[in-house]
Amino acid sequence: MTQFLRGWLRGGEDLDAHNHARHRQHPWYLVIWLTGVDYFSTLGYQPGIALLAAGALSPFATAILVAVTLTCALPIYMQVARRSYVGQGSIAMLENLLPSWAGKILVLVLLGFAGTDFVITMTLSAADAATHAVKNPYLHAFLGDAHMSVTLILLLLLALVFLKGFTEAIGFATLVCVPYLLMNAVVLVRALMAVMHHPTLLPTWKSMLFRQHNDWTGLLIASLIVFPKLALGLSGFETGVSVMPLIKGDPGEAENSSAPPRGRIRNTRKLLASAALIMSVLLIVSSFVTALLIPEQAYREGGPASGRAIAYLAHEYLGNTFGSIYDISTILVLWFAGASAMAGLLHLIPRYMPRVGMAPDWVASARPLVLLLTGVNILITLIFHANVEKQGGAYATGVLVLMSSAAVAAALSLWKEKRRKLSLYCWLVTVVFAYTTITNIIERPDGIVIASAFIAFILIVSGTSRYLRSTELRVAGITFANPESENWWKAIIRDKVNLVPIRSLDKKSRAARFKKITTHYNLHGPLAFLHVSQLDNRSEFLSPLEIQVTMDGDVFLVEASQAVAIANAVAYLSETLHPRSIFLGLSRQNLMRQSFKYFLLGEGEIGLMVYAILQKYWATTPEDDERPCIFLMSD
Repeated sequence: MTQFLRGWLRGGEDLDAHNHARHRQHPWYLVIWLTGVDYFSTLGYQPGIALLAAGALSPFATAILVAVTLTCALPIYMQVARRSYVGQGSIAMLENLLPSWAGKILVLVLLGFAGTDFVITMTLSAADAATHAVKNPYLHAFLGDAHMSVTLILLLLLALVFLKGFTEAIGFATLVCVPYLLMNAVVLVRALMAVMHHPTLLPTWKSMLFRQHNDWTGLLIASLIVFPKLALGLSGFETGVSVMPLIKGDPGEAENSSAPPRGRIRNTRKLLASAALIMSVLLIVSSFVTALLIPEQAYREGGPASGRAIAYLAHEYLGNTFGSIYDISTILVLWFAGASAMAGLLHLIPRYMPRVGMAPDWVASARPLVLLLTGVNILITLIFHANVEKQGGAYATGVLVLMSSAAVAAALSLWKEKRRKLSLYCWLVTVVFAYTTITNIIERPDGIVIASAFIAFILIVSGTSRYLRSTELRVAGITFANPESENWWKAIIRDKVNLVPIRSLDKKSRAARFKKITTHYNLHGPLAFLHVSQLDNRSEFLSPLEIQVTMDGDVFLVEASQAVAIANAVAYLSETLHPRSIFLGLSRQNLMRQSFKYFLLGEGEIGLMVYAILQKYWATTPEDDERPCIFLMSD
């Protein structure tokens, strides 16, 4: 049974292989709908959340949101698209700009916020889809008040689809998203006509505003204070750059060229700008008509418009038949937004964590990861009682932190490229996002609590995984510095040498080690002295080695460079060369200090670690495999 379960879990999609597969490319105006299911689906709940947060001020606060979208988020992600055209997004940009452990830890923290963003996308979308279902006049008779049950069923259905196997289908996204937007347009036009046919609505709304605030300055200040609560309307930009590999560039644009694909970048910018403009218009109009047409008691929590403001208007002004069709369309787009978020996490986690040794190898398989994420989804849903408005703060926190990181990444990149004015603008945008993020966290701390739990979980799993996997061979193959080195390498394998790892290949060090070996050991066969030099970035988990081999008399001199860990490189080369024996030196330094140096920097005690790595590797290989004699000697 255990064997069957293990086989079933590993039998799903290989996510790591999927990441490297060539994507079929499409025109940007088709890929936009794949972004749209994340971005445009927020219309299902954003107007209702805006009403709860701002009331009559909702149109002004939304106008500020739109201004931030067009003048801050859009320019930032235009820069991200120029530098992250393979779809890795702002997190990868920061990883490249901040190498070593600082970059790795920052990536893990940002993955925590990304996890918050994507998980809350799934749980909030399912909760809002359930709200549309249970409040539909035709479905209410069957579903009653089973909001929590419907939410959990939708999440389980999402998990079942991914356990069976799911690929992001642009055709399905188009089929879901385009009718949804068209129906929203119909509802909003009808709502505008209702405002025009009731001339008292606008004066009543204005008088209400100025009873609460004395002048336009007061309105603006109040709107700025409320705006951070609406920040979840900024979601979708990170998805916009993550789908870049799917976007078709110019005809004849070389896919494997080292030059940036200008056509794909230009078309991605068209996608981002079009999505932002469409959403901006819809947000402005929806906030205006909902503020004028929906009474306060209707949009308060538990009211008929709570979590479904536009759907309320659809039923109210276009009848229950059209309203029900709108509800079905909304449920579909919200469910697919959850599917898009699940697919995003299934691509994001294997892209980073296993590559840097900070996740168990099962993370590269879809089914175990889907089960883990589904468990998290259910837990989050139960914690928030499937409440849409309460999850808004957590969602906005994840979105805003990712946008802040994108702004920092763009600013650093532009500064490095000596484009100072644009860099300063991006730093100003960073301040705007930082203010919004901090304000959102202070007013609604749920987001930072959830994100902190994700970050703590990721850091603990990452540290444990890195520790457990530190004794893997950790070499991604070898290359030779020149043809002569490759020929001497073949001679080393043929002659069955005695391998002697050494701290330096200078003559004095070699003579001292040679004297010690010949004095105490009965030596057969030639010697090969091996020196391993390390990669500058010791936080990497895997790296290919570059080999240079020379001769000094009848002694081979092997220089291996670009290693992430000395002991692991020695063990890998031993398994590649199949020497007669290995003479390993033992240091006389504090073992605890040496362990930390090995774990963090790949240095420390070499002799004992080579022995431990080889013993672990041999445990997984046939017993008749060729194994060298290992001699440990004091340095």
